[in-house]
Amino acid sequence: MGNTQVTQNSKTIVQNNLMVKTPLSMQVCIDNCTECHQTCVRTITHCLQKGGAYADAKHIQLLQDCTRICEVSSSFMIRQSAFHALTCEVCAKICIACAESCDAFDSDDVMKKCAEICRKCAKSCEEMSAQH
Repeated sequence: MGNTQVTQNSKTIVQNNLMVKTPLSMQVCIDNCTECHQTCVRTITHCLQKGGAYADAKHIQLLQDCTRICEVSSSFMIRQSAFHALTCEVCAKICIACAESCDAFDSDDVMKKCAEICRKCAKSCEEMSAQH
C-alpha cells in the first residue's frame, strides 16, 4: 500500500519507497482517460448485445480505438513520458470521433453517457496537449 498526499497543485504518491509527484491537471486527465476507457469497454459490450447498427464494424472499431488510446495516454501520463502531450492530442481527436459516432444513437442512455464521457476526456486531453 502506498501513501497519497494531495497539495494544491500536485498529487504525490509514495509506493515501495518511490515518490512520484503528478500535477493535478495531469491527474484529472489520467482519471478522465481511465473513465473513458472503462466506459467504452462497457459500451462495446452493450452495442454487441444490441446488434444491428449498434454492432456496425466501423462503430465498434472506433470504440476499440478509443479504449486503446485512452489506456495508452493514461499510461504515458502516469510514467510522465516526454511524449504524453502527443498521445493526448491523438486521444482527444479519437474521443471526439467516438462521441460523434455514439451520438447517432441519441435515444439510448448508454450511448449518450459514452458520448458525454468521451467529450470530457477529449477536453482534458486537449488541455494537456496544449500545456506542453
